[in-house]
Amino acid sequence: MIGRLNHVAIAVPDLRAAAAKYRDLLGAHVTEPRALPGHGVTVVFVTLENSKLELLAPLGDASPIAAFLAKNPAGGMHHICFEVPDIAAAAETLAAAGARVLGEPQIGAHGLPVIFLHPKDFDGTLIELEEVKPELLPA
Repeated sequence: MIGRLNHVAIAVPDLRAAAAKYRDLLGAHVTEPRALPGHGVTVVFVTLENSKLELLAPLGDASPIAAFLAKNPAGGMHHICFEVPDIAAAAETLAAAGARVLGEPQIGAHGLPVIFLHPKDFDGTLIELEEVKPELLPA
């Protein structure tokens, strides 16, 4: 069902400082910050040869990342994202097998449908699935 690893997301208390570390210390390409009000986060992507890192910072006090950082003030890994060819079919298959699918598909940071799976069903790791089909990829 799952395809390639799309990204690993790291929650950070200071997005500007975190982006600078990856750009200036590690020489990585870092995108400009992008606010995603529907998800309550501001993100940057660190482009790697074989995947991406997503650095997340809270966008407002109600952000789920604010709650994560309250428990982990220095930040840390928040979730991993895998690509799937059909998000609705993946969600249906997983729910039928007893996995807790969190909410309904939403448009994620790449402009593609995403959905999350409960970490208690995946060894303590929050899983994001992103639907990636050639016809859905941004031009």
